[in-house]
Parts: sequence; structure tokens; C-alpha cells
Amino acid sequence: MDPSSGSGDEDGTVSKKVSNLLPIYGNERTMNLNPLILTNIQSSHYFKVNLYELKTYHEVVDEIYYKVSHLEPWEKGSRRTSGQTGMCGGVRGVGAGGIVSTAYCLLYKLFTLKLTKKQLNGLITHCDSPYIRALGFMYIRYVLPPNLLLEWYEDYLEDDEEMDVKAGGGQVMTMGQILRQWLVKLEWFSTLFPRIPVPMQQKIQRFLEQKFPPQAVQVAQERAREDRRFDNRVEREPRPGPVRDDLRRDFLRDDRDRRVDTRRDRNRGVERRDPKYGDRSRSPNRNKYSHHGRDRSRERGDRYRRERY
Repeated sequence: MDPSSGSGDEDGTVSKKVSNLLPIYGNERTMNLNPLILTNIQSSHYFKVNLYELKTYHEVVDEIYYKVSHLEPWEKGSRRTSGQTGMCGGVRGVGAGGIVSTAYCLLYKLFTLKLTKKQLNGLITHCDSPYIRALGFMYIRYVLPPNLLLEWYEDYLEDDEEMDVKAGGGQVMTMGQILRQWLVKLEWFSTLFPRIPVPMQQKIQRFLEQKFPPQAVQVAQERAREDRRFDNRVEREPRPGPVRDDLRRDFLRDDRDRRVDTRRDRNRGVERRDPKYGDRSRSPNRNKYSHHGRDRSRERGDRYRRERY
């Protein structure tokens, strides 16, 4: 056996392993997460007990498929920032915790596995759930160097797969919209992504402006909004319901006004035919004989009293 051939195979294996490794940007221990979020992840029962039992990449992917339903760092209604101002509430999330979301617990679990390029590619091209793909892209945004972001994101900036990113629902975005937002904005709900150096940020901005001109982006958004509005109209066909009381009152009021107008027109017609219609008075003989009845009734009363007494 030729020792040189054996050493060549070993060198090739080592080079493949090196090429499959992913560089880590920033803090290699915290994954560049917000300290409050990281503390809540590490102290959560879900991460310490449930996720501790998952040892392989495929087990974590299956857990994402079954457990993740949004991309916020906190579960709905678990974080209170009502009485805080400045950096103690709002974006940075300093000073007010909550229940950290399943998505961020699993994201940090992926970081502890030290994903390879092959595994990361498997995440962002996964066909079972958009949340598996989204966590792969979020891993790229938190962990990889900024100069590699466009290289990983470029082919998916127009991806139209939709998902609801808000805890509790109500904010549907396409994968392309999410990636474009992550490239140009640091804020993501109540946390921040790692800052991108200014020269790299300018390069990304120029690339996006060339690929997606502002006018074209606005037209595309309007078209997508109209399509969603049309789909909602088709799905929810209007059904005839009971007549509202205010509409019934308006109809009766209109009908009453119409009768009054008709009566007024009729009187006007009589006045035109008889000029003395408005000057007519009561008949002079109307009460001429009315006292006769009173007199007869008085006589009957007197006769009754005489006969009785």
C-alpha cells in the first residue's frame, strides 16, 4: 500500500471537513442574542428539559415542524412594557422579560449543534414547513459574517412562500419580504439583529435598489394587496342578514314623508280648483237645532222625578 496515497486521502477528507464548517461572527457563546432573551432561553424549562433530550440535527428539525408557529422572540401577552420608557422597554427589551418563544429556544438549540453548511442548506430549502426555512435564515442573520448575507439570501429574495410571523397571528409575510427586511432593518419585533458595518450595509442597499426599484416594489405590493383582498372576498361571500333597525326607521320615515307630500299635493289641487277652499268656514246651520235635543232630555228628567216622588 502506497503511504502517499493514504496521506492524500486524509488531506482530502480534512479539506472537505474544513470547507463544510461555517464561520461564526461576533460572540461565539451568546450567538449575538439579546442578553435578556438569552437568559430566558437558558433558564426556561423547555430548553433545559425538553430540548436537552434532542441530540441530533434531524430531531431538532422535527421539533421545529411540530412546535413553531411564529417568529417573535416572546410568546403572546407574556411581556409587560407598559410602564417603561427609553431602552428599558420597546425595542431593546432590557428590564422586562416574559416567556421566551419556542422559535428562539430552537434557534439557540441549533446554534449549540454547530451547524455545517450542508445542514444549513437543508434548513433553508426544507419543503415541509416555512418556519423551518425561516429559522435557517434567522440563524444566518445572527451567526454568519455580514459579508456572507447576500450570498446566502440572494436566491430567495423573491420567494413568495407565506407565513404568519406574529405571536397570536395577524401579520402574514412572504419569505422574500422577511429576508429583505432583515437585510435593511435591525429591529425585529422586540429585539435587534447584529449590526451590519456601514460599508457592507451600503452595498446591500445598492443591490436591493437595483434589483427592486422603489416604484416596482410599491406596484408589486399594491398588486399583492389587491389579490389578497379579492381572495378574501371570494372566500367570504356576503350573506343577506336581518334588516338593521336604523335602515327600517329610515324607510318608515321616508314613507311617512311621502304620504305627507302626497296629501299636501292633493290639497293644493283642491285649492286650485276651488279658490274659496281656504276661506270656507263652519256651516251657519250646524248648531241651529242642537238645543232641541237638550230641551227634550230635560223634560224627560223632570217627568221622571215627578212620577217617582
